[in-house]
Amino acid sequence: MKKKESTLVNMVVVLFAITLAAGLTLGFVNDLTLAPKARARLAKKLSALQHVLPPFDNDPVSGIIRIGTPTAKDSIELYPAFQEGSFAGAAVTGVSEKGYSGLIKIMVGFQPDGRINNIEVLEQKETPGLGTKMKGEAFLRQFRGKNPETFDMRAKKDGGAVDALAGATITTRAFAEAAQQAYDAFTEHKDTLAKPHN
Repeated sequence: MKKKESTLVNMVVVLFAITLAAGLTLGFVNDLTLAPKARARLAKKLSALQHVLPPFDNDPVSGIIRIGTPTAKDSIELYPAFQEGSFAGAAVTGVSEKGYSGLIKIMVGFQPDGRINNIEVLEQKETPGLGTKMKGEAFLRQFRGKNPETFDMRAKKDGGAVDALAGATITTRAFAEAAQQAYDAFTEHKDTLAKPHN
């Protein structure tokens, strides 16, 4: 039996078939994982809402407000919280693309008067042992109970009131930018947030 001669056309056809099969397989696997990924993201958000907000008895996710921002790809999300029909505060996401390794996304819980109740880090890719310390108690407690109207969230070396993370000033600056963005969105939309959503 004569061996089939290899030609450019044969190689292109085989390469195309392999690429098509790989693409279809990857697409199928991606479709299978979309729903579990979405559920995991929602669970993380719900956990963060419980952690950053003052006590509430409504479903903040049902009243979500999304607004675009020119400084980041993600939209800012605002979650209003109510306790027995009264405005209890809001959780607001803040985003900065200026972290040492890029994106830093946080959720800031505000009390009705604008004071920070708590902060949760949602996404980050900072250097382990340095920038990742932004999730630590020692760093986060600097913000709790503070009102960004009078508390400058920038690092002390930039004229602010926050002790920067050792060896991670860039991370500290990005965190402060995200927190300020969240506060600005809260103050701009506070009247809308405070209206009960049915």
